[in-house]
Amino acid sequence: MTPRHIVAAGALVSDASRRVLLIDSPWRGWEFPGGQIECGEDLIAGLKREILEETGIQAKVGALAGLYSNLSNGIVIATFLADYLTGEPTTSAESLQVKWCSREQCEAEVTHPAVRARLRDMLDYDGRAIYRAYMLEPYRVVVEHRV
Repeated sequence: MTPRHIVAAGALVSDASRRVLLIDSPWRGWEFPGGQIECGEDLIAGLKREILEETGIQAKVGALAGLYSNLSNGIVIATFLADYLTGEPTTSAESLQVKWCSREQCEAEVTHPAVRARLRDMLDYDGRAIYRAYMLEPYRVVVEHRV
């Protein structure tokens, strides 16, 4: 069988006050912006597109914070730190609400276990990326490494 994976990316977008950008997704509730990278699309360009489409915000993508394998769904997800450049929070078909919130508040808002774990990794980023493979329903970590 030929392996087939979906590639996705997400970002912890922070403004000058260190507030974090969150979206209220119709599928998972509150989460950081990101989504599926299209075939033939550069990973960073795709992430910038997703952030803009979901939030109306343009961001500068920085450090790679994590790489994740969702073994239940065949999705490989990269997460990055990003800085706000311009724009006003705007909703879309993929975001019921968009808001800036404190780092502490965003942790309380994000309830999906896999998304919350990725958020925590980005908030705690110490210069070393993390790799984590996990299963869903229930969420359980299969392997984890700091690199």
